[in-house]
Amino acid sequence: MTSILTNTAAMAALQTLRAIDDSMETTQGRVSSGLRVGEAADNAAYWSIATTMRSDNMALSAVQDALGLGAAKVDTSYAAMESAIEVVKEIKSKIVAATEEGVDKSKIQEEIDQLQEQLMSIAESASFSGENWVAGDAGDKTVVSGFVRASDGTVSVKTTTYTLDDTATGNLLFGGDGAGGIVDTSGILGTAGGATISVSIYELDIVNFDTAEMAEALTLVEDGLQAMTSAASALGSISMRIGLQEDFVAALTDSIDSGIGRLVDADMNEESTRLKALQTQQQLAVQSLSIANTNSENILQLFRQ
Repeated sequence: MTSILTNTAAMAALQTLRAIDDSMETTQGRVSSGLRVGEAADNAAYWSIATTMRSDNMALSAVQDALGLGAAKVDTSYAAMESAIEVVKEIKSKIVAATEEGVDKSKIQEEIDQLQEQLMSIAESASFSGENWVAGDAGDKTVVSGFVRASDGTVSVKTTTYTLDDTATGNLLFGGDGAGGIVDTSGILGTAGGATISVSIYELDIVNFDTAEMAEALTLVEDGLQAMTSAASALGSISMRIGLQEDFVAALTDSIDSGIGRLVDADMNEESTRLKALQTQQQLAVQSLSIANTNSENILQLFRQ
């Protein structure tokens, strides 16, 4: 039956055109955004997973920043400790030189005095972001070392602890006064030692030392070197661990980015092919609708004389 009120062919063509337009809108959105799943309506499960993973990546980015800050603190402390070791080596060599008979110890002591002042200068300068790990109050220092999401969904930040010790065998060059200041009576360089000389490396004065006291002074300096070497080794180990963690976090971030991409990224080759096909279908649907509308107009020919 032919009707001028109900054009079923045009209705069918219009429905087809609408479906094609909807598909084109979806495909164009994917092409413009690069995402196959851009919102929860596209795929609720994938969108939820990707959103959580993106939040984890943001947390990992913050961890990377914290690791960089921690690495800078450790590197500053290591550089200071290494420089102090070189200065104490010089003091050791001066003491050895002073054991020679006929040497003017007062002249050598003048050089030692300058080296001792340099040690304090190194200790005071080894501060990064307000923290000094080679001089000051004893206690624990922490650096961020990781971000963990457990199987139950809980998250936590992992830290590495470095304990500052102001004894003669510890890892601080000088101790603190409890108020943020540095004192020269504790720490590796400030703690008094020796059976008879009872002085610290920082206060060492060899002008009036006899042979036995010179031997004690040499032992004092050697013990200090051993403690400083141990402290530098510990700082180096922490620096290595932080470096490894930085590499791991960077790799983990890339892995998460890749995983997110597998879930929500659009295949641009596929989408471009689909868009081209839809454009062709759209043209054909428009042509079909035009033909269906023209068929209704042909009824007019039946009423012409």
